[in-house]
Amino acid sequence: MEPIVRAVDVGRGNTKFISGIKNGELRCDMFPSQAHPSETGLEPEAWGARRKTIGIPAGGLVYEVGPDVHLAADVFNANVLQHDRYCETSEYLALLLGALHYMQLERIDLLVVGLPVATYKLKSLVTALERRLTGEHELGKGRRVSVMRAKAIAQPAGALMHYGLTQSKVAQLRKERSLIVDPGRRTFDWLVTQGMQQIDKRSHSVPRGMHDVLHTMIEGISRSTGSHYRDYDTVDTALRTGKKPVVFQKEYDLARHLPLAKKIPEQAVAEMMHYVGDASDIRNIILVGGGAFFYRAALKAAFPNHAIHELKDPIFANVKGFQQAGMELARALVSGGTGANLSANINDAGSSCHE
Repeated sequence: MEPIVRAVDVGRGNTKFISGIKNGELRCDMFPSQAHPSETGLEPEAWGARRKTIGIPAGGLVYEVGPDVHLAADVFNANVLQHDRYCETSEYLALLLGALHYMQLERIDLLVVGLPVATYKLKSLVTALERRLTGEHELGKGRRVSVMRAKAIAQPAGALMHYGLTQSKVAQLRKERSLIVDPGRRTFDWLVTQGMQQIDKRSHSVPRGMHDVLHTMIEGISRSTGSHYRDYDTVDTALRTGKKPVVFQKEYDLARHLPLAKKIPEQAVAEMMHYVGDASDIRNIILVGGGAFFYRAALKAAFPNHAIHELKDPIFANVKGFQQAGMELARALVSGGTGANLSANINDAGSSCHE
């Protein structure tokens, strides 16, 4: 029987996960990375349809997570995932277990998760997270799931694997040096690899993600309207669609705030260049992540002599790569009779992939 492998990417903006596999196709889903705590379970709705959330017990509290979690938010709720050790929090665990709830599985042989590059460098934290995720977990409503083994990898490493497989370039990538750039909600991550091996001293992340872009826009709107505007999601949607947001019942032109907001990706790329230089030795530059659309111009300006490769649905590139790497590694180890070491060396999974 083929091992059950699943992947989850708990990002600062969204929690992405593999919801299922059908005819070889990876099916992805996501929900906002917000977890709202209470002392008891979810209260039944007084009227109307039940919101699409689940109560996950973690750390002595019950956290509401899921697609409709914004309906549970209060005005003072803080986003607690905005620091490098966020994977140690109860909120992180609630979000991850929420993803496992929606997978509808009772057992997972190998669970692959991702961490920002700077966090991944803290090896003791990575080991502690893998131990924390291994074992039996309560998912609420009497459901439980058993995770036999867990492995954390750097988030952009998933995108590299996904790019290699979708472009039929895995064998080629194993011989080349690559730069994977991943602007997320909170962090701007980059990974330099030789083949499938991470070059630690040239890889890192800085807190210059889409949150900073949106915060700059939010501050501009607040100054312009004389208010304390704070609707980050509305501004995010407006930037992605090109449609003007409605602020105080009127369409608002964001163009006046774009010059300052565009400095954020410029600053992030400038910091990255301290580590990667002019990238003259790098064959492939791959751009992924939910903020790819806003960081593209700054990346192209920094590396005018390179082609920038982008993937379809860049927000799911990492989690798809986690899944693909985990599946290939699980098959190779089981067929080789080394299933006891299933969680080892997943960062070398590319060596077991084929074109």
